[in-house]
Amino acid sequence: MEISDGIYNLIIFVLAIYVGYHVVWNVTPALHTPLMAVTNAISAIVIVGAMLAAALTVTPFGKLMGTMAVALAAVNVFGGFLVTRRMLEMFKKKAPKAAAPTEKH
Repeated sequence: MEISDGIYNLIIFVLAIYVGYHVVWNVTPALHTPLMAVTNAISAIVIVGAMLAAALTVTPFGKLMGTMAVALAAVNVFGGFLVTRRMLEMFKKKAPKAAAPTEKH
């Protein structure tokens, strides 16, 4: 009995989802910002690969999928930078509030 390559790819995909979910879920809050920075770097590499895939394919479906990959990876990078910025703002010291001026009558 021979198992097709599609089944192997599906098994790897499901295992990657399972492992990725548990790895990300168990990250301590102190490591979220560095993790987001690494994720942004990986997504930037995905953008380059997707541009190459879109440029080198000859079928319209391949070009469509490559263009969609570029767009989705770009959204991922942009969103990752927004989340990272918001998380870094949480660690900034807040300025003390100025006391309201008192009125004299």
